[in-house]
Amino acid sequence: MEAEHIEIVGFLKQFQPFSGLPEQTINNIAQQVEIAYYRAESSIFNFGDEIHDLCMIRSGSVEIYRRNGDLYNRLSAGGLFGQMGLLMNNSIRLPVKALEDSLIYFIPESVFISLCDEFETFAYFVEINDHSNLQHAVSGKNSNSLMVSKATMLISREPITISSKATIRQSAEKMTEEGVSSLLIVNAASPVSASSFESKEDGSEQQMVGIITDRDLRTRVVSTGYPLDATIDQVMSTDLITLDVDAYAFEAMLSMLRYNLHHLPILDKGRPVGVIAISDIVRYESQSSLYMVGTVFRQNSVEELNVISKEISSCFVRLVNEDANSHMIGSAMSVIGRSFKQRLLELAEEYLGAPPIPYCFLALGSMARDEQLIITDQDNALILDNQYDPQLHGEYFEALANFVCDGLAACGFSYCTGGIMATNPRWRKTRQEWEVCFADWMDNPVPEALLNCSIFFDLEGVWGKIQWAEHLNFFIAQKAAREPRFLASMARNALSRTPPLGFFKNFVMEQDGQHRNSINLKRRGTAPLADLIRVHALAVGSKARNSFERLDDIIKGGVVPDGRISDLKDALEFISMVRIRHQALDIEAGRTADNNIEPEHLSEFERRNLKDAFQVLSNSQRFLRFRYPS
Repeated sequence: MEAEHIEIVGFLKQFQPFSGLPEQTINNIAQQVEIAYYRAESSIFNFGDEIHDLCMIRSGSVEIYRRNGDLYNRLSAGGLFGQMGLLMNNSIRLPVKALEDSLIYFIPESVFISLCDEFETFAYFVEINDHSNLQHAVSGKNSNSLMVSKATMLISREPITISSKATIRQSAEKMTEEGVSSLLIVNAASPVSASSFESKEDGSEQQMVGIITDRDLRTRVVSTGYPLDATIDQVMSTDLITLDVDAYAFEAMLSMLRYNLHHLPILDKGRPVGVIAISDIVRYESQSSLYMVGTVFRQNSVEELNVISKEISSCFVRLVNEDANSHMIGSAMSVIGRSFKQRLLELAEEYLGAPPIPYCFLALGSMARDEQLIITDQDNALILDNQYDPQLHGEYFEALANFVCDGLAACGFSYCTGGIMATNPRWRKTRQEWEVCFADWMDNPVPEALLNCSIFFDLEGVWGKIQWAEHLNFFIAQKAAREPRFLASMARNALSRTPPLGFFKNFVMEQDGQHRNSINLKRRGTAPLADLIRVHALAVGSKARNSFERLDDIIKGGVVPDGRISDLKDALEFISMVRIRHQALDIEAGRTADNNIEPEHLSEFERRNLKDAFQVLSNSQRFLRFRYPS
């Protein structure tokens, strides 16, 4: 390596996000860096200039300006600029000039994109460190574009595929030839390019069976000395996380953050139409509130998680102010909540050692439904392998549950007052015991018991053998639809909380406690709506958990007239958004957010439409009583 490159390597190593990169990667970057000199007061970039390099200050300093001429930022040696221009259609949005004589390193765009794609720490540093820049850069545009755009908008090219019986060497050569960091593996009879996807002679379509990435080749082939003439299906990943072609961009981002993915295939009826990489997400306009998930996974203690948990309310308020709907806000907040659980479980295993048997940690209730908001307690449980022996394994899983639940409490997720937490031995069961438990609830439906246990019918795996949660959901969906007594008992419980409307459609207030003369929009609105929707969903065998998605399945099941479903969707959305906006206003005013609202604080529009929404709830509860008679 030349002396100049050695000097560049030494400089890059001193600063994030390069300091955490492998030695060879930094060496490769150094060999592609170009250097330019700018005199003091000279312009480096003007508004609208094209940009195709990430810029790093070697010496000197620069000033960055807003379009109106106001000073935005000042950077010195080691500072990065230009990344927002690379992410925003290669166009400079914030002009830059040299404050003093300066040397600038120019790192090519192709290197920048490759680093974002391959190293999540690099990508997150760029995203999070400059999320304020992004807000300024897109201030004149629709800041909610991820929320309304299809995920396919993130796809930059057709998918590159190869037969499952191709060799590892052939696969690596194809990735190099195509300049991609991932390759989709299709069944052996499949073609090797997206444009040639056609039906077989028997009329069946070709299907994707796996994926291989640069990282997989490094960790599974190169580092292990795996034979290059072996077929690719021996080392490909088969536990695939994918999205449907109709999914939205925000769903793609949430999936990648939640599962810590670098590549997300998009499918149309099982046929791959493209792959979204981290670099595609970084390049696209995105919501800074979602970047918190990446931050969570970089914290190394409960104390550090506690510090960043204080930013959850800011994320919530930003989503509200960006006009996201209740489904989007609930999904984002649920993913953030799950990320805290996942990181705490990682830390717990580091502290306690590897688990003695496999397990699955469950989220229950609103988090499982993707309907969590800013005020929430923790509802969770454990599925244990059928080999579980309390004498051998009980101490470990008790300690694990205490570590996670205490950690969640420290991060603002309060303990469940009803004791529905993994710390309760009652809610640590084996796979077989959980099936017996749910079967007993459905075969012998005691309304009083189901009143406390209905939350378990909203469950999702967040760590460990998460497929066990899916198996349990499938078991519940298959059995519940055949149990009319159980459905009748669940329906009776769903009628226990009524909307706050009097005989003349006047609001009925809470009569005691600190919130007297107010309406609890959760207890008297969104919760009973979720309860009655759950009953219909169980009746049609729906495996969906989100209330809006359950309503789609209920339409297909035909147990509720179509007109009532659209009314239910509108009622749930309106009550949810009044509740959400009320909480956001509380946070912005420095008050403790709650679920209660005083009618005098409602606009005439809100009062009128809330009454209509509560009337929809009341009518739907009457229909529920009729549909599932005791």
